Amino acid sequence: CVKRWQPEWTLPTDSNQHSLKLFNSLTRKKEKFIPQDGNFVKWYSCGPTVYDASHMGHARSYISFDILRRVLTDYFGYNIQYCMNITDIDDKIITRARHNYLVDQYTKENNSKEQVITNVTSALQEYSNKMAKAEDPDKKAMMERLLEVATTSLDRLKLSDSELLTKEVITDSKDILAIWLDNKHGASVTDNSIFCALPQFWEQEYFKDMDALNVAPPDVLTRVSEYVPEIVAYVEQIIKNGYAYESNGSVYFSVSQFDSSNDHFYARLVPEAVGDLQALQEGEGSLSSQAEQLNEKRSPNDFALWKASKPGEPSWDSPWGKGRPGWHIECSVMASSILGSTMDIHTGGVDLKFPHHDNELAQAEAHYNNSCWVKYFLHSGHLTIAGCKMSKSLKNFITIKEALKKNTARQLRLAFLLHSWKDTLDYSENTMHDAVQFEKLANEFFLTVKDVLRNQPDHGPESFNKWSAEELHLSSLFSKRQQSVHVALCDNVDSRTALDNLRQLISASNTYLATMHEKKSTPNGQLLRNIAKYITWIFKVFGAISQEEEIGFPISTAGSNTEEILMPYLNTLSNFREDVRNIARSHKVSEALELCDKLRDDVLPALGVRLEDKEGAKTVVKLVDKDQLLKERAEKKKAIFLKFFLKERARLAAAKKTAEKEAQRKIPPSQLFISQTDKYSAFDNQGFPTHDVQGKELSKGQTKKLRKLFDAQAKLYEDYLQSCL
Repeated sequence: CVKRWQPEWTLPTDSNQHSLKLFNSLTRKKEKFIPQDGNFVKWYSCGPTVYDASHMGHARSYISFDILRRVLTDYFGYNIQYCMNITDIDDKIITRARHNYLVDQYTKENNSKEQVITNVTSALQEYSNKMAKAEDPDKKAMMERLLEVATTSLDRLKLSDSELLTKEVITDSKDILAIWLDNKHGASVTDNSIFCALPQFWEQEYFKDMDALNVAPPDVLTRVSEYVPEIVAYVEQIIKNGYAYESNGSVYFSVSQFDSSNDHFYARLVPEAVGDLQALQEGEGSLSSQAEQLNEKRSPNDFALWKASKPGEPSWDSPWGKGRPGWHIECSVMASSILGSTMDIHTGGVDLKFPHHDNELAQAEAHYNNSCWVKYFLHSGHLTIAGCKMSKSLKNFITIKEALKKNTARQLRLAFLLHSWKDTLDYSENTMHDAVQFEKLANEFFLTVKDVLRNQPDHGPESFNKWSAEELHLSSLFSKRQQSVHVALCDNVDSRTALDNLRQLISASNTYLATMHEKKSTPNGQLLRNIAKYITWIFKVFGAISQEEEIGFPISTAGSNTEEILMPYLNTLSNFREDVRNIARSHKVSEALELCDKLRDDVLPALGVRLEDKEGAKTVVKLVDKDQLLKERAEKKKAIFLKFFLKERARLAAAKKTAEKEAQRKIPPSQLFISQTDKYSAFDNQGFPTHDVQGKELSKGQTKKLRKLFDAQAKLYEDYLQSCL
């Protein structure tokens, strides 16, 4: 019987049990990520308050969110609309702008030395009184440091006859003098442009820092100063919905009214923080005194949506009089203006959970009368500096520019990738050392693979070879590591585990290469290329490689691929050098060998080229960052010197010990104790001590111990005499 029908097809079993889960602060656990509109993701991120240089705390948040954004876009394929705000109206900005303006004006007045001494002395006294009331030990320590610097500078001016030191004193006491000037003249600063220039400058600096860190810009950028009319309208709607009230020209959100509604819940992120008046007051800003606020509020838990402007503050028109937006309302309004009544993801630092983000949620849900403004709230972890809290207000922060002087943007990103984005990260030498070593491991692997590929056909039938057991084993490991990376990225974008799998894949590949070298077999270039391309791709997904490079970290100048241009010449030079070395060895021409070594160790590293001589194999040529090579050379020389130093120190110590032993042998036993008059006062006819320094006869135990030393010295001395015969 001939079969004339199509056989039944069996559906493969779906083995992919993994889908993306993100740690949602709204539930405090990992939740499956499901956008509201298919593949489209609406994402809002709290941006910086631009009044000073961006620091590593900013880098912690914005690099972390950049990694998340890239992974969701480039790995999982989501279409993201990423909106970020710039806070350019804020109590800190107002205070800093006013301080800068007043100090600048004071400096331009060219006050006399005596006037400066009088003013700074008064400022120091007021600051000292303020410091005495400070309760936070870290803040008190910071204030003490400022006082010490200013006081020392002032004392120098008092002892000097020169007027030139006056400006130095103003600079050294700027922060303290600014507070004193602000108390006296702050209310007279009324020009709104004074409060605009500062945030505009620091916004530009912020984006320069983000570019340097390879953080992708947002799709939409909103500034508070551009959304004041929308903020006024938004607040009016909240009042209309019954969740806010006007008081003395300000508008406050009624927490009790909102929380008592069956449709709403206040402090969804941190419900246990309700009633934390200190946190609430910090959220209201430093220019709003607690007593003043309490007189206007119906409840201490209420917070400002709109603040009546006081003298010395910028102001805008509103139905409630001249004023300015509260801090929390800005994000609710700007995010809603772009993303609407609900969004998929909201990100920010963990320190913003309460009250800022909880108040954002309450405002937006009060405005829209819904309970789903944000679906997934993602918070980046704290950043500490060598285990200590970092804070701008405590002046112990490290700017991004300072950090980039020590490490590259890639190394900083790798440090963050080696830690969970939602946990505390300690920025320290150990943290950066781990990142640098990981980068070095990956870079050396990329360079080695490139060297292998340069010596093999890159296309056509000749580029394919039969696989041995080693290739099959490495390919199997490759598949397993790829799957493990996928599982890690699905698990709350666990970059640390993902990188650990890449590390294992690199180690397995290096082992394979070593095995091929031992067997004198040609490694499979196609397999190595695929592995290197995959690792490169994951680095691109993480933002650790910014250019279109097939394999490894980019080495290019002025848009040209330096590696592609230089490698033919470098290979020719390497081959010529190898021929010279072989001839020099056969004819024992040491001078030629020394020149070849000098080319490898001194000349080429200065040009960014590393030669690696392999016994029984062709010299490996690697094009590496010049600064990295010079650093490696310096470290190598340092290690050689240290090894020599330790060896020489050990030799000298051994020689000293030998000399001391030899000198000891030459001492007759009768002279062993006779000179120790600080311990003994009487001796027998053999030079053996009988009484201590106080004239007391030695005990039997003391005598027994000394007799052992005496007899041992007698033996040494006898051996010495015998050696002289």
